[in-house]
Amino acid sequence: MKGYRTIKYTLFVFCYIFWVSSSVLVAVGIYAKTAKEKDVVDTLTVDPALVLIVVGSVMFIVTFFGCFGALRNAPCLLKTFLGILVGILLLQTTAAVIGYLFTDMVMERTEKLMMKTIIRYRDDPDLENVIDFIQKKFQCCGVQTYRDWSHNVYFECSESNPSLEACGVPFSCCTTSHNQTVLNTMCGYGMQEMRQSSAGEDIFTVGCLEKIIWWTKHNLFLVAGLTAGLLLLEVCMISLAAAQISRIKKVQQQKRRNENREMSLRRERKDSYWYPAFSDFSDE
Repeated sequence: MKGYRTIKYTLFVFCYIFWVSSSVLVAVGIYAKTAKEKDVVDTLTVDPALVLIVVGSVMFIVTFFGCFGALRNAPCLLKTFLGILVGILLLQTTAAVIGYLFTDMVMERTEKLMMKTIIRYRDDPDLENVIDFIQKKFQCCGVQTYRDWSHNVYFECSESNPSLEACGVPFSCCTTSHNQTVLNTMCGYGMQEMRQSSAGEDIFTVGCLEKIIWWTKHNLFLVAGLTAGLLLLEVCMISLAAAQISRIKKVQQQKRRNENREMSLRRERKDSYWYPAFSDFSDE
């Protein structure tokens, strides 16, 4: 009995933590979505707020099945939770295999997706903040090179572009000194017109795709550890759900056996009932 309670409440705690976390994700996503301008185009691939809402909603539904299934000993909810987790694990494994076998195709798709984010840089405040964070964190600019920013309508390097930021790059591409206390948001103006050697004195010229790949290769243990931790957590929750379902089935089977045994005992008692010695069994 103690072992069953351990399985039950361990699964419940895991699911409850993820359930609360998913609620926070949905709340943050909805807040970010409502805070935006109404004319912002919704695109799942390049809208961080929409991604938070979708991911949080899926997590909320899945962990709901696990949380209440574990708490209420409901095999139906637990089986649904188990099936979804197994499906997610299979999808992750398939994606990893496809990514390994078709690396060039994955890199090409990733580059196109990153280029889309550059095109929509000023259209979405959340996306703008994400791109600025990545460029500052990885000390990069653009996808392949800093001149990729010419694909954005505000930074397009052409004589017909009336923007003040034409032929420039965002301030997040700029190198900063340790003594700098005031952020210069105009530091990237006109950088696309300069040669890479000259521009490299003031901005990062290496693309973010190359920098992210470089960072991943030099932090394989961290990436592998996080991936293994996530997979281990999923396998652990799958095992707990399967164990609880198995225990519930055993209890149900034992209950049926006891009921059948009680019914057979009642029949035997009726058959072994002793009548008085002088009982009259005539039809009259």
